[in-house]
Amino acid sequence: MSETSRPGPLRDRRLLVVSTNYAPELTGIGPYATQLAEHWAESGARVRALTGLPHYPSWRLEEGYRGVWRTVEIRGGVGVHRRRHYVPPRQTAFKRAAFEASVLATGLFAPPPGRPDVVISQMPSLAGGVIGARLARRHRVPHLPVVQDLMGAAAAQSGIRGGGRAASVAAAAERYALRGAALVGVIHESFVPGVTALGVDPGRIRVVPNWTHVQGPTADRAATRARLGWPEGTPVVLHSGNMGLKQGLDVLVDTARIAPDVRVVLMGDGNQRDALRARAEGLANVDFLEPAAAEEFTDVLAAADVLAVTQRASVLDMSVPSKLTSYFTSGRPVIASVADEGGTADEVRRSGAGVLVAPEDPAALLEALRKLAADPAAADALGAEGPRYVARRLSREAGLARFDALLAEVLPPDAQGSPRR
Repeated sequence: MSETSRPGPLRDRRLLVVSTNYAPELTGIGPYATQLAEHWAESGARVRALTGLPHYPSWRLEEGYRGVWRTVEIRGGVGVHRRRHYVPPRQTAFKRAAFEASVLATGLFAPPPGRPDVVISQMPSLAGGVIGARLARRHRVPHLPVVQDLMGAAAAQSGIRGGGRAASVAAAAERYALRGAALVGVIHESFVPGVTALGVDPGRIRVVPNWTHVQGPTADRAATRARLGWPEGTPVVLHSGNMGLKQGLDVLVDTARIAPDVRVVLMGDGNQRDALRARAEGLANVDFLEPAAAEEFTDVLAAADVLAVTQRASVLDMSVPSKLTSYFTSGRPVIASVADEGGTADEVRRSGAGVLVAPEDPAALLEALRKLAADPAAADALGAEGPRYVARRLSREAGLARFDALLAEVLPPDAQGSPRR
């Protein structure tokens, strides 16, 4: 048999990917779950995805899915099984719990048919991890959860109303999902202590960083600025992505308030968007943009002078924003208004593509912005480190290869090599 005709290790393997978020969602964990599933399908596996209805980051059901309770789609060779769930327009601990409970109920009540060889779950959501663990246990197959956020820590750190009470419940769900797993993937080494504290043997933890899931900018930067109404000579700082509590985006609105000569752009959606609009009322130098289409997303990022990643001061080890991979791809410098000891700060330092300032401090953020605006050559040099870091560590090929290796570790011996008859 020739090398090209020999079946690969995933040929005809049955994989179930559990992720509340999936395409057509363009931000958060959805793109990663989608690209993983489609990559494995291209490798010859028979892949099904158990997911919810598209709702993120707006926390509103997309128009085409309203009234849908249960559906199956074929996307990129993957059978995508969608189940209805509650979507809270505003986040409180109680409403988030209701969201997770509804995902859990519909996922466990009506999973995709058939017995998989491996169950891979994306966490968050909590429900996805619990569903993955339950289905793997039911079929007596390995469970491979991938930790993108630690929701127990998130509840405690993000400032959500009732978060203190929710933290212990969330941690208990995470403990259930992770302790019996064959291996646990984490997207950053800063998550390892938190996962270990949930009862996972450190020897079963693997670091599998996210990759950049967008293409680099292609449009003329000046033309994009002109189209967006951003005049040359006006420093533009842009934040892209979810507008939630943990992002602490008040700091950008307050920066605009003390610096009328600076333009602050908030692009995206989320449950705090209306509150931020109210806070920015009367400020002519704050713009709210809808999420950019995939084909122009990095062109918009590249048109800004500086890209901002912000987090509340209390956010330490539970989240590394996926937006960073896109920021680095754009080639613009990053200002990170985050806790110095957190994983986000570690990633910005490692990239060499940004500067760190104290969180929730508009004056510190403005000072860093003015320094970069006053020295465009230095700002360009800083931003140029981003694509280099992507090529070195965050390429799609490298990211998917790490997940292939992780999956190969947990595939049962009789599920590797030739397909079963």
